[in-house]
Amino acid sequence: MTTNATKLKALTENIETIIRGKPQEVKYVVTALLARGHILLEDNPGAGKTVLAKTLAQSISEGSVEFQSTNGGVAFKRIQFTPDLLPMDLIGSHIFDESKKDFVFKKGPLFTHVLLADEINRASPKVQSALLECMAENQISSGDATFQLDPFFFTIATQNPIEMEGTYPLPAAQLDRFYMKISFGYVSEEVEFDIYTNYLTIGNGKSTVKQVLTYSDIIHLQQEAENVYVHPEIIKGVVRLVQSTRHHPEIALGCSTRGGITFIKCLKAWALVNQRDYVIEDDMRALAQPVMHHRLIFRNREASRTALQQLVDAEVNKLAKLGIQGKK
Repeated sequence: MTTNATKLKALTENIETIIRGKPQEVKYVVTALLARGHILLEDNPGAGKTVLAKTLAQSISEGSVEFQSTNGGVAFKRIQFTPDLLPMDLIGSHIFDESKKDFVFKKGPLFTHVLLADEINRASPKVQSALLECMAENQISSGDATFQLDPFFFTIATQNPIEMEGTYPLPAAQLDRFYMKISFGYVSEEVEFDIYTNYLTIGNGKSTVKQVLTYSDIIHLQQEAENVYVHPEIIKGVVRLVQSTRHHPEIALGCSTRGGITFIKCLKAWALVNQRDYVIEDDMRALAQPVMHHRLIFRNREASRTALQQLVDAEVNKLAKLGIQGKK
């Protein structure tokens, strides 16, 4: 097993000591991190979304000196989104410094490594939009000043199902900034029994979770993900898939070019997480739903369940007949 594979296996297994019975979802989160993107978790309260974010941060040590970690890993900040939250509560604000006789900028919680935006759809659209610049450009503007965020900056946002009371739908521009959107769902009966039996150990993450990777390891793995090989035929397959979403009769709004680029980035990272240095056609099937579904607007509920999957299956079957298997 290569060094990269060993590191990634250690990271996913470490997270799974706390997040039981969700190996696929854990891989999705690590994939979004390695693709230099952000991830949105939608599920009912109590599914483990918040715990996952904390566990990821605790698994990685040695953050940059600018941030002080209090959780035993890279810097981690949690923002509980509420209807009365203001943009300055996220970004920070200028305050008057008596000693300097001038206004100085006090940084808000967005200046961190791992950000947990908890129940993001309970805040107003104005506050949700405050995340746009930092997620898209890795920077924050306040007045005339622009502040660069750490290269590691990774947002894990959670939201309750839109049918729940007191929620605001995320605008399309905000959704597009999330590389992936996934749902945890409930665990099996056996896993739930295991969780109930060991809830004290699971709940005490600081003593259970080990720091298995360093800040530098993650930055290196992000660079390695960019070097994963994608066969030209697979790129053509992504192009055809993106194009087909724009012409499907049951899809009102198809995938954008940015969405296609994001798909390729995630395909590369997913291959690396699965211990390969090349993308295969089955990776498209594994990632199409979490990467593309939330970027599309469907004409009805039935189409939202079947339309994208039908397009993906058709495209993957075409690629499978070519027999390229993703290799050069």
